[in-house]
Amino acid sequence: MPFVFWDDFKPGQTIDCGSLTITRDEIVAFASEYDPQTMHLDEDAARATMAGGLIASGWHSCCILVRMVTERLRRDTSVIDLAGVEETRWLAPIRPGDLIAARVTVLDSAAAPDNPDRGLVRLRLELLDASGKALLSMRASPAFARRVAAASSTP
Repeated sequence: MPFVFWDDFKPGQTIDCGSLTITRDEIVAFASEYDPQTMHLDEDAARATMAGGLIASGWHSCCILVRMVTERLRRDTSVIDLAGVEETRWLAPIRPGDLIAARVTVLDSAAAPDNPDRGLVRLRLELLDASGKALLSMRASPAFARRVAAASSTP
């Protein structure tokens, strides 16, 4: 895995974060708990909405994306924390049975101004449909340990 420390991230690099299929039950369960709108709860009623059928809540989509990316980055990198999310854009709905993939693209990076042990990497996080079309796009800036700092702390 080339993305271990902050020093390893270069603009333009991408990280594949896997794929999964979204089920009707997942959509309805999330919506029942957190976003109880018709288009997320009832297939028949959802047909009469602008969505034209059952779709996942945008917030559900965000949670799925964050989980997929977090599982990948926590497994293979020195991620420390998330400094912030700059933008979230819902570009197309996610429907039951959709196969979606998560992808991360490195936009840029900079040493953390207040901590020489870490650097910030600005990333574009995306959920994509099976054809590669973006369904959700988010920009976020996690902090990663710096290789130099990790090497200097090794006895």
